[in-house]
Amino acid sequence: MKIYIRIKNFISRHLSPPRIFILSFGGAILIGAVFLWLPFSASKGHLRFIDALFTSASAVCVTGLVVIDNGKDLSLLGQVITIFLFQIGGLGILTFSTVFFVLMGRGISFKGREILQSTFLHTRRRDFFVILKSVFFYMLIFESIGTLLLFIRFSRDFPAGTALYQAIYHAISAFNNCGFSLFSDSLMNYQGDLLVNLTVMGLLVIGGIGFIVQYEVFSKWKGVQKRLSVHSRMVLITTAVLILAGAFFFYFFERNHLLKDAPLLNTILASLFQSVTPRTCGFNTVDIRLLTNATLLLLIVLMFIGASPGSTGGGIKTTSTALLLLMIWNRLRGNEEVNIYSRTIPREVVSRTLSIIFASAFSISIITSILLVAGGGNLSPLESRHFFVEYLFEAVSAFGTVGLSMGITPKLNDIQKCAIILMMFVGRVGPLTLAFSLSRIKSGRGLTYAEEGVMVG
Repeated sequence: MKIYIRIKNFISRHLSPPRIFILSFGGAILIGAVFLWLPFSASKGHLRFIDALFTSASAVCVTGLVVIDNGKDLSLLGQVITIFLFQIGGLGILTFSTVFFVLMGRGISFKGREILQSTFLHTRRRDFFVILKSVFFYMLIFESIGTLLLFIRFSRDFPAGTALYQAIYHAISAFNNCGFSLFSDSLMNYQGDLLVNLTVMGLLVIGGIGFIVQYEVFSKWKGVQKRLSVHSRMVLITTAVLILAGAFFFYFFERNHLLKDAPLLNTILASLFQSVTPRTCGFNTVDIRLLTNATLLLLIVLMFIGASPGSTGGGIKTTSTALLLLMIWNRLRGNEEVNIYSRTIPREVVSRTLSIIFASAFSISIITSILLVAGGGNLSPLESRHFFVEYLFEAVSAFGTVGLSMGITPKLNDIQKCAIILMMFVGRVGPLTLAFSLSRIKSGRGLTYAEEGVMVG
């Protein structure tokens, strides 16, 4: 009994909410890697463990980067395992376990409640369990609708059973913003297909705006909630602006190149699709390797921004981008505070936003450097310089849990694969969350000394 109490006290002292959150994803990745490494998961022989680990990390972190061909190299069981991994990764293993305990009539610990509240909500709410149940309800509804629509289209190309399986796989992958596909060329064969494009884009956007936004929108539509929160309004407006602006610039940069001879419908759909998918999902309907440098830069920016908080996506998030722009705008107008919709954003939130942005940029710089050093070999600087864009694109894609690639992923060596795995993990859990989990747990706010100014700018 004493040993049990000591173990419980040790866990209580050392496992802070950020550490529990980190360990849940890390454990899911390792378990998934073991299952994918076993012979029954591969179509022939078995995967190398590093490839199984990479695939598991990409699925759990809902990234979509692949070093294998999921449709050819994985068996049916292996593919089903990836479905469970990116479904669990999209919502979080703690979410599944919490709902299970609630359905069994058991409560959850204070730490568990704290983790889940910070994952899905911008402010603490009493109807937390109602919102949590709605997360699963929305997930089932949207994935079912997506499966039905994709089945209608895929049934023209495949037998009914195969079409249904393809529809389920791609619908779940899209809603969780994963981007895993059973087609070797992703969705390039459906570039001009209206039903496939609209269905996948709809799932991506709905999964990427965040579950609290979904809940508030439906609550307002049903008349339960009078107005949307500042968070939801920021997410919806920023998402709409990024999609429309991204589509416009994609068309502008590619109108005389990749889209030059494409039909009008293909041009519109390709521009919209490539504007939506860099926001944390790796589906593509064009060959990324053939894009112009200006378009690649556009995609890098969109991947860095990513989806919204409390969603299945990664990146610095739409709200961080909006708050940064609002902070600059308010500073130019002489306001010390960040104001929007007759509300003032807490300084702690603004400070955390700046920390997230710079920590993210720093993480990407480190991983890109590792990729360059590990992949340089005996090449001269001039010979290896063209890899810089590919490695930078890969690092940002991994951080944003996007999954788009310029074709370099299968060519990575083991050291580079480990670096990308780390980048995907950091992108999914967040650089600050990872930093807090590694730091010592302290109580109180610490010491405050006399202030002294420094020159900036």
